[in-house]
This record gives sequence, structure tokens and C-alpha cells, in this order.
Amino acid sequence: MVDADSLQVLLVATVGLVVSIGVEQLLIPRPLALHKRAWPSLVLHTGIWLAISALLVLLLGRPWFALFVETALLLLIVFVNNAKVASLRESFVFQDFEYFTDAIRHPRLYLPFFGWGKAAAAAMGSAVAIFIGLTLEPVPNQRWDLMGQLGGVILIGACAVLLMVASRLGKLTVTFDPKNDMVRLGLLSSLWCYAKAEWTRPTLPSLFASAPDKANATSVRPHLVSVQSESFFDPRGLFPGVHPDTLVEFDKLKKSALVHGRLKVPAWGANTVRSEFAFLSGVSAVSLGVHRFNPYRKMVAWGVPTLASYLKQMGYRTICVHPYPAGFYGRDKIYPMMGFDEFIDIREFASADRSGAYVGDVAVAEKIASILDSVTEPVFIHAITMENHGPLHLEKASPADVASLYSQPPPPGCNDLTIYLKHLRNADRMMSMLKDTMTKLNRPASLCWFGDHVPIMESVYNVLGLPDGQTEFLIWQNAQSTEPEVKNLEARELGANWLQRVGLML
Repeated sequence: MVDADSLQVLLVATVGLVVSIGVEQLLIPRPLALHKRAWPSLVLHTGIWLAISALLVLLLGRPWFALFVETALLLLIVFVNNAKVASLRESFVFQDFEYFTDAIRHPRLYLPFFGWGKAAAAAMGSAVAIFIGLTLEPVPNQRWDLMGQLGGVILIGACAVLLMVASRLGKLTVTFDPKNDMVRLGLLSSLWCYAKAEWTRPTLPSLFASAPDKANATSVRPHLVSVQSESFFDPRGLFPGVHPDTLVEFDKLKKSALVHGRLKVPAWGANTVRSEFAFLSGVSAVSLGVHRFNPYRKMVAWGVPTLASYLKQMGYRTICVHPYPAGFYGRDKIYPMMGFDEFIDIREFASADRSGAYVGDVAVAEKIASILDSVTEPVFIHAITMENHGPLHLEKASPADVASLYSQPPPPGCNDLTIYLKHLRNADRMMSMLKDTMTKLNRPASLCWFGDHVPIMESVYNVLGLPDGQTEFLIWQNAQSTEPEVKNLEARELGANWLQRVGLML
């Protein structure tokens, strides 16, 4: 016979299951109605919810308090999902859980998009819920009460295991289109499927997998500088009132470039490492499967040939310059695996080097120039800039900024665009500085410049319309006289295309 304590645990788990279905309906986009979903996804949802319920009751000893905690966690994921969809046009995926700890270590990069008010409300709500749960629901303090609850926990835990096993009898397919999978499968089932897929090791057809042909490569190996410019794209097509000389140096450099054009990148608004990995590895997002969402979680540890490792085999010294903590995204551990000899991070920059919240592009250009002036061996420098990293709305534009950046005033709601243009001019200045530095070198040198993604500017896009998500790129060298080629590429093709044009890959 099931005693009262076991019945209470079972009742709370059932109530929680119904609540979880209701909370899911707050998702954007909203999942399909229950009767339209594949039955394995419903069974899996039930099993996951019951398993978490059993664990929380076991840990907390208070069934109703466990229900509040589990529901609060689900609500948090729903709110984060909706903020992500609004800013990045992509639903929450399992791989995003890693960013919760990043948000604590680097709050400025994340919390403003969630909303300081929402973050404060969530923190206060959690504190109140914990206080109420610990105060109003007494913890069982007698042996038989505990044993009764344990019986309920074991029962719902067993049900959870059986349901998750049963869900395997049906076929749950994922498309790795997060919005599509969230709508078809629901939140918990899609998170489970993405977590499971992460343990699959795909075959990666890297463009840098073959050993370099040193015999047929160019006799004088040029210095190589790639700049992954934060949020770099040409916004003059977004609003005709943007002053034409905003990217005057970029326009000049295109006229003498080997090639320039639009770049299709696997990221929108953020997730820099997706474009970064595509450029350095030459691997497509389709080949990565679920690892496309954060390639640095597992793929690099498994070993991937990269642009850096390829050049290292050719005798290059390989250096990364990134004016931010090297541990962000684990780059301090990952980049040596990718073939980089040295990582220059924010510790090599002074507070005076800042432009806004981050180290400015001009300071990064000066750091690259100092490296090029000091080396005697061929060097490959990969720079990852930070100046134009959002949140842009935390800065305020002045009337002087508006007057200098536009030929006609922008419509209301475009403060973010003004701030973006202000920093974009420094990216343009960085280009000019690198060109001047490389022109003076005695050794041939080449620059590959590209944007990692378009910036997050929700209010601006609401007024002016969405860009297509592509960025700009160019490849230039300090001994070029032919007419530039205009060509569109994917981010994964850019690195190999660059090496072919400077004679280092046949």
C-alpha cells in the first residue's frame, strides 16, 4: 500500500508535469500542440521532467519546494530562449548551458541582452522562492516520513527511466535548426537530443588536412595577417544617410586588393567562434552536425587540421592576438591544439588602449605592427578584435557623433547604429595602419580581413529592416598591381582561398 508521503511526492510530480507543459507555451516560437507532436518526444519530456523531480525531492526533502525550483529553472531557460531569439534569431540549445557560467564571469557580454531588470527580478524571485520553500514547507524529520518520501522518489524515478527507454522505440530526428527542432519536439526533448548528439564524432573534411607542398610553394614566404574584425559589415546599404567616408580606407583597400566580396558566415549577432572555427579549420557547419553551435566544446580536442597548423608545417611562427582574457571560450587551451605558438591576450594591453568598453582596434593594429617589425622568420598573426562588441545600447551617442557619421539624420531608434559607426571608423583606421605597416616591410606580406557576424542592433533593424547576415572580406598584399577580383565566399573557404592566392597552397 502506498502511504501518504509517497502519494504526496507522486501528486507533486504530476502537478509539475502539467505545469511544465504550460510553461513551454511561453516559448518563442511556441512548440506544437501536444496532439501534433511525435509520441516519443512527449514520452521523453515526461521522463526527463520526472527524473529531475525525483532528484530534487531526494536532495531537498520537500516535494513542493522541489516543484518550485524545477519550474523556476524551466522558466529561466524559457526567458533566456526568448531573449536569444530576439537578439540572435536562434532558439536555446543544449550547448548554450555553458554560457551561464560565462555570464557570471563576463556579465557585460550577456546580461544586457537578457535585461538587467529581468536578471534582478530573477535573482529576487529566486531568493523569495527559496525563503518561502524553506519556511512554509516543513522538512520531514521522522524516519517514517523520510522512508515514505523515498518510496515516492523511487517510484517516479523508475517511471522516468522506463519512459526515457520507451522514447528510444520511436525515432526522434533533429535537423540542427534550433527553431524547427524546438517547435517540433518541445523544449526538454530538443535539449536532450542535442546533448545526445554531442557525443557523436563526425568525419571532418578540412581544407587543411593535406600536408603542404613546400617544394612548389612560393620561394619567399610572406608574412600573413588575418583580422577577424568584430561585427564588421558595411552598413551603408542599411541606411543611405550613413556618411560615405565611414569606410573610406576599406574602399581604398578594395581597389588594390587581390579579391574582395561578401562573406557567408555561420553566425548572426554573436557566437564568434562559429565563424572563427570555419575560417581556421575550413570545415563546413553541415559537416560539424551539432558541434556547429560551439565547435570548441569537443571538436578541437579531437584534433582538427587548421590554417595555423598548416602554416606551422611550412616554417611559420603562429601567433594569436586577442585583447580579451585568453581563457574566454577556452582559447588558451584550444589554440595550442590548433597550431598556435603564442597567444597575446588582454594582459599585453594597457587601460589607455581602450576605446569604449574594450581594447580599441588601433591598439591591436599597433601590437601587430610591433610584431612584424621584430620578427625575422615568416609569421602568421591571427587577430580577433573586440572594440565593436556589443551591447551597443549601453553607450550613448552625442549630437557631434550624429553630425559626423551621417549625411542625413537617422530616424528615431537608431542610437545603436550611431555607436556602431563610431567604432567602425576605428576598424577602418586599423585597416589603414596595417596597410602602411605592411607596405614598409622588406618581405612580402598579405592581409586577410573579414567580419565574424553582423552586430546585434534589434531596435535599428526594427526601423531599417534586417540585413542579410553576410559580412565583408578582402585579401590584400603589399605587392599587387592587377585588377581586383570580386567574389563571394563562405567563411570556411576564405583561409584556403587566401593561401592559394599568395602561393602557399596549390
